[in-house]
Amino acid sequence: MPPFLLLETICIFLFSRVPPSLPLQEVHVSKETIRKISAASKMMWCSAAVDIMFLLDGSNSVGKGSFERSKHFAITVCDGLDISPERVRVGAFQFSSTPHLEFPLDSFSTQQEVKARIKRMVFKGGRTEMGLALKYLLHRGLPGGRNASVPQILIIVTDGKSQGDVALPATQLKERGVTVFAVGVRFPRWEELHALASEPREQHVLLAEQVEDATNGLFSTLSSSAICSSATPDCRVEAHPCERRTLEMVREFAGNAPCWRGSRRTLAVLAAHCPFYSWKRVFLTHPATCYRTTCPGPCDSQPCQNGGTCVPEGLDGYQCLCPLAFGGEANCALKLSLECRVDLLFLLDSSVGTTLDGFLRAKVFVKRFVQAVLSEDSRARVGVATYSRELLVAVPVGEYQDVPDLVRSLDGIPFHGGPTLTGSALRQAAERGFGSATRTGQDRPRRVVVLLTESRSEDEVAGPARHARARELLLLGVGSEAVRAELEEITGSPKHVMVYSDPQDLLNQIPELKGKLCSWQRPGCRTQALDLVFMLDTSASVGPENFAQMQSFVRSCALQFEVNPDVTQVGLVVYGSQVQTAFGLDTKPTRAALLRAISQAPYLGGVGSAGTALLHIYDKVMTVQRGARPGVPKAVVVLTGGRGAEDAAVPAQKLRNNGISVLVVGVGPVLSEGLRRLAGPRDSLIHVAAYADLRYHQDVLIEWLCGEAKRPVNLCKPSPCMNEGSCVLQNGSYRCECRDGWEGPHCENRFLRRPR
Repeated sequence: MPPFLLLETICIFLFSRVPPSLPLQEVHVSKETIRKISAASKMMWCSAAVDIMFLLDGSNSVGKGSFERSKHFAITVCDGLDISPERVRVGAFQFSSTPHLEFPLDSFSTQQEVKARIKRMVFKGGRTEMGLALKYLLHRGLPGGRNASVPQILIIVTDGKSQGDVALPATQLKERGVTVFAVGVRFPRWEELHALASEPREQHVLLAEQVEDATNGLFSTLSSSAICSSATPDCRVEAHPCERRTLEMVREFAGNAPCWRGSRRTLAVLAAHCPFYSWKRVFLTHPATCYRTTCPGPCDSQPCQNGGTCVPEGLDGYQCLCPLAFGGEANCALKLSLECRVDLLFLLDSSVGTTLDGFLRAKVFVKRFVQAVLSEDSRARVGVATYSRELLVAVPVGEYQDVPDLVRSLDGIPFHGGPTLTGSALRQAAERGFGSATRTGQDRPRRVVVLLTESRSEDEVAGPARHARARELLLLGVGSEAVRAELEEITGSPKHVMVYSDPQDLLNQIPELKGKLCSWQRPGCRTQALDLVFMLDTSASVGPENFAQMQSFVRSCALQFEVNPDVTQVGLVVYGSQVQTAFGLDTKPTRAALLRAISQAPYLGGVGSAGTALLHIYDKVMTVQRGARPGVPKAVVVLTGGRGAEDAAVPAQKLRNNGISVLVVGVGPVLSEGLRRLAGPRDSLIHVAAYADLRYHQDVLIEWLCGEAKRPVNLCKPSPCMNEGSCVLQNGSYRCECRDGWEGPHCENRFLRRPR
């Protein structure tokens, strides 16, 4: 065999034994922390004026496979960049024997364009002449960049096996203010990467083979240096011990072996002992410190009880692995039997709107419920009624004490069809649904009606629901998403409504229903007077689906207040391509009218300005002319994704200076600086990760509004005087001093002087 083929065979044999996914950098932390690092890397976002140039090694020592991994790393970094001409600009070089500009910094203005261009980069091959590429950038600057007017970042992705000197040009680039990240690929030579990287070097040296970890490290460094704000307020950068390794081939002495050599003096061949060496693959270790961002995980609150193990699922979800005794319970809680004293009437919709399938699903739900929660020592008594045109009590409350007998009785309940008269059924259930099971005085149990329906009512429900609640019935609703708003109106609270998406999800509501039956509603601030305006971002950046989520959230919040002209008034302003008052403070005097109006609020699209919308509220909504009441606390709740909030801080402060509280509900993985300035004080900001999560923050918002409703009020802020009249406080009240030509308690009437 020719010598060069023998050498090639040996090399192939040696390197074929290297595992393909060898972790050449290990962060020494728990698996849970590794998951948090991975999750945080998907949340990071950089929206700042900065020039970022990728310098990718396309030499033979890297190889085509590792070059593709380098491209994947660059694309992953771009996923966290707000690429635009005014903010983040991205360019790319490839170097091998000569440097090649793939595209300058000012070529593309969107993230999609940059990622597509990086994907099309073609591996060049050749020598590793990184020094030539660095000198090119040193003499000509970053092509298409903004020079020293914005931070400049150079991300070098290489195996660190350069043919020429790289330390000097790298140092000169750093002296000119360029921040250099050295990112290893394949089996990197860490010493060279450290020579390339900016100080502190541990924060600027990464490994591209572990993409999520490297992306996290890069953004962690950028956020620590204030170049980018890349993580949410609850996330933090932490130092972790890590170990880096370099693959080297080392020659080792293997002993002496017989060999034969010719003699110069004679033609004889002499035997001798010759040293023998072998080549061995070894890893040289480099202890280091890695800086990574971690964010609170779904298991941090230890939701799993009784020895259950929490397993994260995605960014927010989790699953509890429970001991056998608690396997069927949510979060491994104790099996909940209905130990509270309760008379429970299931009210099943048997109308044509719900259909036979829906009626059968409701019966299965009741069967599973009584099998799960009733026991011999249970103090709960259960009955079942159906309705369409009329209410029919199929199983009187308390008739069956034995669970199997109760389940068998449910099988014989027929489906009737007919119109969906839910309001009539509620009134009849309040009057005769509990029959002889009703007890009085101290011995009277709590009485609960659980309404199961998939169809909107054909008659009015608000009045009958109030009648039922006035008779001290607790109303709970279980239904599809289509009837959520109606169920909230019937029960009086979104906390009393359980919504399901499919038949299996309906059965998943059983643990939640069990919890609601034995819990009493916390007292709120329903009787506190309040003028409340919701301001919704309906711009194109929000989108129609997210706007619908906001409408649902506002409806749920409105149900927590006593809506009438003497207690709580609610108004709604939407903004996008324009600013529009959906309805004013004094235009929806009842809860039913308010809920309908919220559902009918328009989605505007376009580009929104939160500052303009706040000024609109100041001038045209929170005024005596438009229904605001003097001496009543006033609050504005802003729901926005954050875009268009740059001009809102001053108008928000103008409202606050005039006695109007402003709370900001910011939605999105990362809060913009403009949104933080708009929020002002820390206790006036609620951060929500996604629009679908708004409902989880309702209690915090209601608590804040209740606190604002109890604050002392300055009767002259905002001024109740119209037409530039002056408000004067006196003896616990106020009076308006009108300017010439105006009169009336609030200077509302023009005074016409009669000629003499």
